[in-house]
Amino acid sequence: MTSHGAIVLAAGASRRLGYAKQLVEIDGEPLLRRVVRSVLATSPRECIVVLDEEAPFDAVLDAREARIVRIADAATGMAASLRAGVAALAAECDGALIAVTDQPGLDARHLQALCTAWRAAPAFAIASAYAGVIGVPALLPRSWFDGVATLSGDVGARALLRSRPDVIAIAAPDLARDIDTPRDIAP
Repeated sequence: MTSHGAIVLAAGASRRLGYAKQLVEIDGEPLLRRVVRSVLATSPRECIVVLDEEAPFDAVLDAREARIVRIADAATGMAASLRAGVAALAAECDGALIAVTDQPGLDARHLQALCTAWRAAPAFAIASAYAGVIGVPALLPRSWFDGVATLSGDVGARALLRSRPDVIAIAAPDLARDIDTPRDIAP
């Protein structure tokens, strides 16, 4: 049976928002804790949270549930976080469920759908489709990890997902809303 690991990319500086989006509360819960709780509902082999080396978010995470990987090069862009998360993933993981912290519409139900689709077609990447794009959250098979290692700058999984034909997209219209500016926080 295939198994996956979960990687939560949370090293961003939230420059446009002006403060840490990882700590923005939705229904009384910080976004970082909310996404970790949702990915854990998929029963990953392990859960990795990638943080900037100085990020003060440890208080919202349970170290028994998620392993924190700190990176020094977070300012170089999302690729650094993605590379670090994939590199830290246990060798027993056949795939990586990649999630970010700025999608308040993300829920465990959608993540479960991604995992179910991937188990039915483990050679394919399973991605979320919203607002006319295919992106994260997505589940990447291990065969894609070498491609992740070549990414640089502010490029994430979306670049890989757009460049390959072996992708299955699952509609997720609730993910079209993300938090980048103070205006985005209003419901």
